[in-house]
Amino acid sequence: MYPTDRRYSRDHEWAKNENDSTILVGVTYYAQEHLGDIVFLDLPNVGANLNQFQKLGEVESVKSVSDIFSPISGEVLAVNQLVIDSPEIVNEDPYDQGWLVLVKPSQPDEMDDLMVASDYESFLESLD
Repeated sequence: MYPTDRRYSRDHEWAKNENDSTILVGVTYYAQEHLGDIVFLDLPNVGANLNQFQKLGEVESVKSVSDIFSPISGEVLAVNQLVIDSPEIVNEDPYDQGWLVLVKPSQPDEMDDLMVASDYESFLESLD
């Protein structure tokens, strides 16, 4: 269920290396499932600097407002306008069209601090 081409944080975000040394960031299936229907996203502007495991933005669902944390440090190169205009895409397709931001990492080795898919799945089992 969790794609093996990315890394995962304990806060339920994912980070995927792109071929051009940038990293796509999004929320996991687990996160969007527990949030319920997403109705609004507050994401950083292009040019913002993110710090690993620090607040990246907020997601508002019909249930609550929750913080989104950055799995990696770096500069925001792009924000997915599609999810700003239609936040429900994060529920429908959290791993492809539902990505949140594209980041130029300032410390690429931080990816090693994140879990591979199998470790993330084990982590989720420990939460039940």
